[in-house]
Amino acid sequence: MSKKKILFVTQELNPYTELSILSDIARKIPAIAHDKGFEFRVLMPKFGIINERRHRLHEVVRLSGMNIIVDDEDYPLIIKVASLPGVRLQVYFLDNEEFFKRKAVFYDDDGSAFDDNQQRLVFFCKGVMETVKKFGWAPDIVHLHGQMTSLIPLYIKEAYKNDPVFRDAKIIYSMYEEGLGKTFNKNFLDIAAINDLESQNLEVFESNGEIDLNKGALKFSDAITAGNENLNDYVIQQAKDNDKFFLEHIEGVDEVSKSMLEFYEKVLEK
Repeated sequence: MSKKKILFVTQELNPYTELSILSDIARKIPAIAHDKGFEFRVLMPKFGIINERRHRLHEVVRLSGMNIIVDDEDYPLIIKVASLPGVRLQVYFLDNEEFFKRKAVFYDDDGSAFDDNQQRLVFFCKGVMETVKKFGWAPDIVHLHGQMTSLIPLYIKEAYKNDPVFRDAKIIYSMYEEGLGKTFNKNFLDIAAINDLESQNLEVFESNGEIDLNKGALKFSDAITAGNENLNDYVIQQAKDNDKFFLEHIEGVDEVSKSMLEFYEKVLEK
């Protein structure tokens, strides 16, 4: 029996970033799943806070060189890779000097959101799609962590729905409390409308006059999980309203990781 392929996309990952509990969970799940026989590929943004020399990142020339169009501008996509310490697993980093060189993630030293966070998110999500296409590697599950990944469910189900690499993939979106979308404006709907999409296709990402990245991501996912206890009621209600699998928040990184493997099997059986 062939190994099941998991595309794991995260905005945080220990030891490269240690911003929240998401970093630890994102580190543990691939390590355990890899040992259990799943075939994993991990992608994340190459934020400027990541020390390339310390973590031994190097460019993957055969994957680099694409241009990603965002808001009618071309941005070079550079792919770098490093081995996750203690695990026989490679992590691929999506980089662009204009978007990711700064030594911060989403906010400046004064706590103000960067003006181009909308473009950075679209660049990353579209870059993930094009990189996986270049892999020629069709995942059985796409597991997404954090709002930086929130456009990928829509892109898989709509913009790339006829692409054989993504056609049969099941999408799991792990939701965490984040306010990134609240700093966006309605122009986001136009910027994110890639390929043949129109801004109307993204109206699900609006809620009460604000951009709600989690709401849009949940709509186009096959299964959802709660990243913390405060989200349990919302995730359960969304799952019931939209007939989706869900996994409630579980305390403890080890416990979450073990439960996630069982959840993978459940989603694959649907």
